[in-house]
Amino acid sequence: LEHERLCDEGGKEKTRGRKKGESDKTQAGPLYDLLQLPLSKIDSDAVEQWLIEQRHRPGVARAAFVRLRAFLNWCAGRAAYRDHVIPGACTKQDVKDEVPKANAKQDALERQHLQLWFEYVRKLDNPVQAAYLQTVLLTGARREEIAALQWTDIDFKWQRMDIADKVEGRRVIPLTPYVAALLLDLQRLNNTPPNVRQLNRLQEKGETWEPSPWVFSSPTAASGRIQEPRAAHDKILKLAGIPHVSIHGLRRSFGSLAQWFDIPAGVIPQIQGHKPSATAEKHYRVRPIDLLQMWHTKYEGWILEQGGIDQPEAQAPKLRVMG
Repeated sequence: LEHERLCDEGGKEKTRGRKKGESDKTQAGPLYDLLQLPLSKIDSDAVEQWLIEQRHRPGVARAAFVRLRAFLNWCAGRAAYRDHVIPGACTKQDVKDEVPKANAKQDALERQHLQLWFEYVRKLDNPVQAAYLQTVLLTGARREEIAALQWTDIDFKWQRMDIADKVEGRRVIPLTPYVAALLLDLQRLNNTPPNVRQLNRLQEKGETWEPSPWVFSSPTAASGRIQEPRAAHDKILKLAGIPHVSIHGLRRSFGSLAQWFDIPAGVIPQIQGHKPSATAEKHYRVRPIDLLQMWHTKYEGWILEQGGIDQPEAQAPKLRVMG
């Protein structure tokens, strides 16, 4: 999907995110012009010249180069294309020298930011955006892992969430008390039918109303779920006077703030879905979900305390006693 975005020919109508003075058409992806060449013409000179033309956006250029290199390697491994690929198109030293260096991102909320951050996020007019931002911070999950949550992925009884994971495919993480309260509020809103006038309009169009399957739904988005929370987040950061923090920076904040809290090593990475980095973690540490739940709930309580918010009591699963 990222490769397709970088190769897009552009020229489509913009549906969102248009800034003042910008064209109402999308721009071509950075790889589009280069990939109009035949494979046999994509040599080191062509790649070097392309990288020089992309110097004004180093982050995008590096991401595009990595995909280009993967694409050419893929072609080199296929009989139908290998005779057309020029070896060394992405590996010659002149090309390597032009590839922008990767800079590790450092944006994250600090402990002193939390009170103002929660204050302004909770003031957002859109409850879906407010709940989404808080859920990303309090779970440490990737932005799309949370955005893609459906109600069938949430287990309020056993206090857990089944989310997508780019490493393992899926992973189960705890549903902590405050996040559960946020999602229950969203569920009530989601299950509330629109007013009579809106229902009549739907009937006139031959449509019927039903609750959204998405936890963080968006009626204006083509997908039906939240797509771009950055504008709302940038706005609250500006109002609160907090330095820029990206949506991924909220995930980074979850891992970074844990340094203030006494929590066993390995718990936070497992919740966040990081690949185990040590032999002991890979083969000798099996943490059941209820153990993660215990530590995650305590950690959530600490973050909320720094934000000046009371953590609701966890609701234990109700079990029917057989007599």
